[in-house]
Amino acid sequence: MQIVDRKEEQRRLKRVLQESSSSVFVAIYGRRRIGKSTLVKLVLTNEDVYYMADKSEQPVQRELLAMAIAESFPGFDAVKYPSWDALFTSLNYRTNRRFTLCLDEFPFLVSQASELPSVLQRLIDSNTLKYNIIICGSSQQMMEKAVLDAAEPLYGRATSIIKLLPLRLPYIKEALGLTDVQAIEEYAVWGGVPRYWILRESEPDLFSAIAYHLLNVNGTLYDEPNLLFLDDMTQSTQAQTLLSVIGNGCNRLSEISARMEKKATDLSRPLKKLIDLGYLFKEIPFGEKEENSKRSLYKIADPFMCFYYTYVVPNRSLIGMGRGEAILKKMEKSFSEYVSFRWELFCAQAVSGQELFGRVWGMASRWWGNGFDETAKKAIPVELDVVAESDDKALLLGECKWTEGEYAERLLNMLSQKSVLLPFARHRHIEFVLFLKSPMLDVDFSLPSDCHVFYPKDIVDIMF
Repeated sequence: MQIVDRKEEQRRLKRVLQESSSSVFVAIYGRRRIGKSTLVKLVLTNEDVYYMADKSEQPVQRELLAMAIAESFPGFDAVKYPSWDALFTSLNYRTNRRFTLCLDEFPFLVSQASELPSVLQRLIDSNTLKYNIIICGSSQQMMEKAVLDAAEPLYGRATSIIKLLPLRLPYIKEALGLTDVQAIEEYAVWGGVPRYWILRESEPDLFSAIAYHLLNVNGTLYDEPNLLFLDDMTQSTQAQTLLSVIGNGCNRLSEISARMEKKATDLSRPLKKLIDLGYLFKEIPFGEKEENSKRSLYKIADPFMCFYYTYVVPNRSLIGMGRGEAILKKMEKSFSEYVSFRWELFCAQAVSGQELFGRVWGMASRWWGNGFDETAKKAIPVELDVVAESDDKALLLGECKWTEGEYAERLLNMLSQKSVLLPFARHRHIEFVLFLKSPMLDVDFSLPSDCHVFYPKDIVDIMF
C-alpha cells in the first residue's frame, strides 16, 4: 500500500533533525500499528541507527542494541557494556559526526531498566551529546508520563514531541482506491490505522476482509483490542467490559454502572482513561458544557473498536464454532445502520471550523432534548444530527441519512418543523443541511436558498 498523509509529521521531524545546531531529543508516540516506525524510517538515513526493543532482559537488550550500532560503527559490539550509561557514553566518544539513534518501543526498555530515563537525562543535560536521540512507544500513557510529567527525569528535555493520531477519512480513499461511499464504509470498520488498511488491501473486498481477519479465531485482528489495552494497562478486563457494554447500547453512566453492577463513581477513572487513550468520547448536547451537562453519553470513538464491540464480541461463541459466514450475512443486514452513526460524526467533523454559506461555523455536534410546541403548549422530544453556530450567531441544522432513496422535500420539512420547537433557535437565521448517501429522489424539487444538500464526495473533499 502506498504511504499517504503524515506529510506534516515528516516535515516537522526532518526540520528538527536536520536544522538544529545541536543534538536533539525527540519523543514519538501513539497507539499500536499507527505508523510510528514507518514515519521514523521515512526520515532516517543509512547513517542513522534504528533499534526495535523487545521484552528481553537488560544485558540482552544492550547486546542487541550494540549489534545494531555496529552496522554503522563497525566493532562497536565487540565490547560487553555493563550498563546503559556505559553504552551511550561509549557511543558518544566513538562518533565525530551527528547522526540519529532511534530507540523504538522505548517502554519495553524502561520496563527492564527503570533507570534508563535518568541515564538519558544526564546525557542530554551534559551538553556534550553528539548524536540525536528519538524514543518511540505504543504505551501512550507511559510515553506521555515520561516527557510531560514534571516529576519525570526527561520532562522538558524533548525538542519535539509528536503524538501520531489515526489517519483521517479522505486518505483511506486514496490508499485503497475507493469511491467516496466505499471510503466512508471502509473507514467505519478499519478507522485510521494504516496496518489495518494493509490487511484489508490483501483481500478482494470489505466483507471478505472482515470474515478473514475478524470473524475467525485465527484472524489477525481477532484479539486486537486485548493487545492494544495491554500497552497501557496491567490487565484489560474492565476496559473490555466497558467497551462491550457501551458498544451494545448502554451509553448513559447510570446504564453502564447498572449493567456492570458497579457504582458510577467507581467507573469515572477507567472511563476517563479510555477517553484519554482515544477509545471513547463523551458526547454532550450542542450548547451545553461538559461540567454542567446531565445528559452526556459515552460512545466508542475509534471506528475499529466500535465495529469490534458491535459485531465480534457478541458473536464470539459462533465465531468459535466456525460460523463466520452466518454472522457475516446477519451483519450485512444491519451494516448501513451501523455506518450511519459514523456518517453523522463525519458530517459534524466536516462542518466544524469550516467556512460554508458565507459563514465560519464552530464545533458541530448532536442535540437532543425537549423542544416546546407553542400551539399545543407541551414539550416534545427532539433530536438533531448536526448543529453548529457561526460567529454571527446563525445556526446550522443538519439531518444525516445513510440510506438509499430519500426525498429532500420531506426531510427539509421535517427539519424545519424541528427548528420551530428548539428553544435556542428562536429569532435566529438558520441554514438547513441534508447529508445524504445518494442523490435525492425528488430531482425536480427546488431547494430554498437556505437549504443545502451534501453527499459523500462533498464530505470527503471538505475533510481533505
